[in-house]
Amino acid sequence: MNKNEERFDIFDGAMNRIGTATRAETHAKGYWHQTFHCWIVTRGEHGQPQLLFQKRHPEKDTFPDKYDITCAGHLQAGETPEDGVRELEEELGLDVPFASLTRIGTIPIEMRYRDLIDKEFYHTFLYECDLPLEQYRLQPDEVVGIVRADAADAAKLFAGEAEAVWADGLETQQEGRLVSSGRLLKRCDFVPHGDAYYKQVLGAVMHYFSK
Repeated sequence: MNKNEERFDIFDGAMNRIGTATRAETHAKGYWHQTFHCWIVTRGEHGQPQLLFQKRHPEKDTFPDKYDITCAGHLQAGETPEDGVRELEEELGLDVPFASLTRIGTIPIEMRYRDLIDKEFYHTFLYECDLPLEQYRLQPDEVVGIVRADAADAAKLFAGEAEAVWADGLETQQEGRLVSSGRLLKRCDFVPHGDAYYKQVLGAVMHYFSK
Protein backbone atom coordinates (compact mmCIF):
# COMPACT_ATOMS: atom_id res chain seq x y z
CA MET A 1 0.00 0.00 0.00
CA ASN A 2 1.17 3.49 -0.83
CA LYS A 3 1.92 5.40 2.38
CA ASN A 4 -0.48 8.17 1.40
CA GLU A 5 -3.29 5.60 1.29
CA GLU A 6 -2.83 4.50 4.90
CA ARG A 7 -5.87 5.29 7.04
CA PHE A 8 -5.69 7.15 10.33
CA ASP A 9 -8.30 7.77 13.01
CA ILE A 10 -8.99 11.51 13.01
CA PHE A 11 -10.09 13.71 15.91
CA ASP A 12 -11.26 17.15 16.88
CA GLY A 13 -9.05 19.35 19.05
CA ALA A 14 -10.49 17.83 22.23
CA MET A 15 -9.40 14.36 21.04
CA ASN A 16 -12.91 13.17 20.24
CA ARG A 17 -12.76 10.72 17.36
CA ILE A 18 -14.65 11.99 14.31
CA GLY A 19 -13.86 9.31 11.73
CA THR A 20 -10.99 8.13 9.55
CA ALA A 21 -9.06 9.59 6.63
CA THR A 22 -6.11 8.67 4.47
CA ARG A 23 -2.66 9.95 5.37
CA ALA A 24 -2.80 12.31 2.39
CA GLU A 25 -6.21 13.72 3.38
CA THR A 26 -5.19 14.02 7.00
CA HIS A 27 -2.14 16.13 6.22
CA ALA A 28 -3.80 18.15 3.46
CA LYS A 29 -6.85 19.12 5.52
CA GLY A 30 -5.13 19.36 8.90
CA TYR A 31 -7.04 16.65 10.78
CA TRP A 32 -5.84 15.78 14.25
CA HIS A 33 -4.38 12.24 14.40
CA GLN A 34 -2.18 10.10 16.66
CA THR A 35 1.50 9.26 16.78
CA PHE A 36 3.72 7.16 19.04
CA HIS A 37 6.94 8.70 20.35
CA CYS A 38 9.62 6.93 22.35
CA TRP A 39 12.73 8.69 23.62
CA ILE A 40 15.58 6.41 24.60
CA VAL A 41 17.64 7.41 27.62
CA THR A 42 21.11 6.06 28.27
CA ARG A 43 23.74 6.85 30.89
CA GLY A 44 26.94 8.82 30.44
CA GLU A 45 30.32 8.05 31.97
CA HIS A 46 29.29 9.55 35.30
CA GLY A 47 25.76 8.18 35.32
CA GLN A 48 24.08 11.32 33.97
CA PRO A 49 21.09 10.81 31.64
CA GLN A 50 21.71 11.19 27.94
CA LEU A 51 19.04 11.37 25.26
CA LEU A 52 19.30 9.58 21.92
CA PHE A 53 18.27 11.35 18.71
CA GLN A 54 17.82 9.75 15.33
CA LYS A 55 18.96 11.50 12.16
CA ARG A 56 16.25 11.48 9.52
CA HIS A 57 16.94 10.16 6.05
CA PRO A 58 17.86 12.89 3.51
CA GLU A 59 14.99 11.77 1.26
CA LYS A 60 12.24 12.04 3.91
CA ASP A 61 9.32 14.15 2.71
CA THR A 62 9.42 16.27 5.86
CA PHE A 63 12.45 17.65 7.71
CA PRO A 64 15.12 15.63 5.87
CA ASP A 65 18.53 15.36 7.55
CA LYS A 66 17.19 16.80 10.80
CA TYR A 67 17.71 15.25 14.25
CA ASP A 68 14.53 13.91 15.78
CA ILE A 69 12.81 11.76 18.40
CA THR A 70 14.69 8.50 18.93
CA CYS A 71 11.75 6.54 17.53
CA ALA A 72 8.32 7.63 16.30
CA GLY A 73 5.52 6.67 13.96
CA HIS A 74 1.88 7.18 13.08
CA LEU A 75 -0.85 5.05 14.60
CA GLN A 76 -3.11 3.49 11.98
CA ALA A 77 -6.91 3.47 12.23
CA GLY A 78 -8.02 1.31 15.15
CA GLU A 79 -4.60 1.24 16.80
CA THR A 80 -3.67 2.32 20.35
CA PRO A 81 -0.36 3.58 21.73
CA GLU A 82 0.48 -0.01 22.71
CA ASP A 83 0.63 -0.87 19.01
CA GLY A 84 3.16 1.89 18.45
CA VAL A 85 5.88 -0.07 20.23
CA ARG A 86 6.47 -1.85 16.91
CA GLU A 87 8.32 1.29 15.78
CA LEU A 88 11.19 0.43 18.12
CA GLU A 89 11.67 -2.86 16.27
CA GLU A 90 11.22 -1.36 12.81
CA GLU A 91 13.44 1.71 13.20
CA LEU A 92 16.03 0.55 15.75
CA GLY A 93 15.86 -3.24 15.94
CA LEU A 94 14.72 -3.26 19.58
CA ASP A 95 12.21 -5.81 20.89
CA VAL A 96 10.70 -3.89 23.82
CA PRO A 97 7.56 -4.78 25.80
CA PHE A 98 5.18 -1.85 26.13
CA ALA A 99 5.11 -2.31 29.92
CA SER A 100 8.80 -1.33 30.03
CA LEU A 101 8.09 2.21 28.83
CA THR A 102 7.63 5.22 31.09
CA ARG A 103 4.71 7.36 29.98
CA ILE A 104 5.16 11.12 29.77
CA GLY A 105 1.70 11.93 28.46
CA THR A 106 -0.26 12.82 25.33
CA ILE A 107 0.92 16.12 23.92
CA PRO A 108 -0.97 18.00 21.16
CA ILE A 109 1.39 19.61 18.66
CA GLU A 110 0.69 21.45 15.40
CA MET A 111 3.38 21.92 12.77
CA ARG A 112 3.41 23.02 9.15
CA TYR A 113 5.88 21.96 6.50
CA ARG A 114 5.35 23.47 3.05
CA ASP A 115 1.76 22.47 2.11
CA LEU A 116 1.46 19.88 4.89
CA ILE A 117 -0.64 20.68 7.98
CA ASP A 118 0.40 18.27 10.73
CA LYS A 119 -1.80 18.19 13.83
CA GLU A 120 -0.79 15.30 16.03
CA PHE A 121 -1.49 13.92 19.46
CA TYR A 122 1.95 12.72 20.53
CA HIS A 123 1.65 9.67 22.83
CA THR A 124 5.07 10.14 24.40
CA PHE A 125 7.20 7.65 26.35
CA LEU A 126 10.71 7.14 27.73
CA TYR A 127 12.76 3.95 27.69
CA GLU A 128 16.10 3.44 29.43
CA CYS A 129 18.50 1.31 27.41
CA ASP A 130 22.23 0.66 27.87
CA LEU A 131 22.73 -1.04 24.49
CA PRO A 132 25.90 0.19 22.72
CA LEU A 133 25.00 2.39 19.76
CA GLU A 134 26.82 -0.02 17.42
CA GLN A 135 24.23 -2.69 18.21
CA TYR A 136 21.19 -0.71 17.07
CA ARG A 137 19.85 -1.90 13.70
CA LEU A 138 18.78 1.26 11.91
CA GLN A 139 16.00 1.14 9.32
CA PRO A 140 17.99 2.22 6.24
CA ASP A 141 15.19 4.05 4.40
CA GLU A 142 14.18 6.02 7.51
CA VAL A 143 17.16 6.55 9.83
CA VAL A 144 20.74 7.45 8.85
CA GLY A 145 22.23 8.01 12.26
CA ILE A 146 21.81 7.80 16.00
CA VAL A 147 23.50 10.24 18.37
CA ARG A 148 23.42 10.99 22.07
CA ALA A 149 23.48 14.29 23.93
CA ASP A 150 23.63 15.08 27.62
CA ALA A 151 20.04 15.70 28.74
CA ALA A 152 20.94 18.64 30.97
CA ASP A 153 22.84 20.33 28.13
CA ALA A 154 19.97 19.67 25.71
CA ALA A 155 17.56 21.22 28.21
CA LYS A 156 19.67 24.40 28.20
CA LEU A 157 19.63 24.47 24.40
CA PHE A 158 15.84 24.29 24.13
CA ALA A 159 15.40 26.75 26.99
CA GLY A 160 17.46 29.28 25.03
CA GLU A 161 20.28 29.18 27.58
CA ALA A 162 22.87 27.71 25.21
CA GLU A 163 23.55 28.09 21.50
CA ALA A 164 24.48 24.47 20.83
CA VAL A 165 24.76 21.01 22.37
CA TRP A 166 27.45 18.42 21.74
CA ALA A 167 26.19 15.14 20.26
CA ASP A 168 28.21 12.08 19.35
CA GLY A 169 27.27 8.74 17.87
CA LEU A 170 27.04 7.02 14.51
CA GLU A 171 25.99 8.37 11.13
CA THR A 172 25.76 6.80 7.68
CA GLN A 173 28.20 8.00 5.06
CA GLN A 174 27.50 8.13 1.32
CA GLU A 175 28.84 4.62 0.79
CA GLY A 176 26.36 3.33 3.39
CA ARG A 177 28.80 2.69 6.22
CA LEU A 178 28.02 3.75 9.77
CA VAL A 179 30.94 5.75 11.17
CA SER A 180 31.59 7.58 14.42
CA SER A 181 30.46 11.17 14.38
CA GLY A 182 30.48 14.09 16.79
CA ARG A 183 29.41 17.70 16.34
CA LEU A 184 27.78 20.69 17.95
CA LEU A 185 24.07 20.87 17.12
CA LYS A 186 22.00 24.06 17.13
CA ARG A 187 18.23 24.27 17.53
CA CYS A 188 17.89 24.61 13.76
CA ASP A 189 19.41 21.12 13.39
CA PHE A 190 16.42 19.53 15.15
CA VAL A 191 12.87 18.91 13.95
CA PRO A 192 10.88 21.93 15.26
CA HIS A 193 8.40 20.18 17.54
CA GLY A 194 8.44 23.34 19.65
CA ASP A 195 10.43 24.37 22.69
CA ALA A 196 7.52 23.53 25.01
CA TYR A 197 7.51 19.93 23.78
CA TYR A 198 11.25 19.52 24.24
CA LYS A 199 11.00 21.15 27.67
CA GLN A 200 8.34 18.65 28.75
CA VAL A 201 10.34 15.67 27.45
CA LEU A 202 13.62 16.80 28.97
CA GLY A 203 11.92 17.71 32.24
CA ALA A 204 10.59 14.15 32.44
CA VAL A 205 14.03 12.73 31.65
CA MET A 206 15.62 14.74 34.45
CA HIS A 207 12.80 13.81 36.83
CA TYR A 208 12.94 10.05 36.24
CA PHE A 209 16.62 9.50 35.52
CA SER A 210 18.71 12.07 37.41
CA LYS A 211 20.52 10.88 40.50
